[in-house]
Amino acid sequence: MTRAKRSITNNIAEGYGRFHYQENIQYCRQSRGSICEIIDDLIECSEESYIDENKYRSLKDEAYSLMKILNSYIAYLHKAKKEFVKEK
Repeated sequence: MTRAKRSITNNIAEGYGRFHYQENIQYCRQSRGSICEIIDDLIECSEESYIDENKYRSLKDEAYSLMKILNSYIAYLHKAKKEFVKEK
């Protein structure tokens, strides 16, 4: 879980550093995959009773909220890419 958690921010940062919309989008998609990985891990933790139900729901809700924010950023990047292409 720690590796997946770090992967989220690392991929967003790396994508931002690429300075190309499509590469940035791809790294954000990898971050989204890491969020899904964490959600899967949370489900496993809940099923194995490593965390209580309230903590599970809270963390899962946070993960989905983060995914929603990331999806909005990806949509922004798609729009910015289209605008950039129009300008050329």
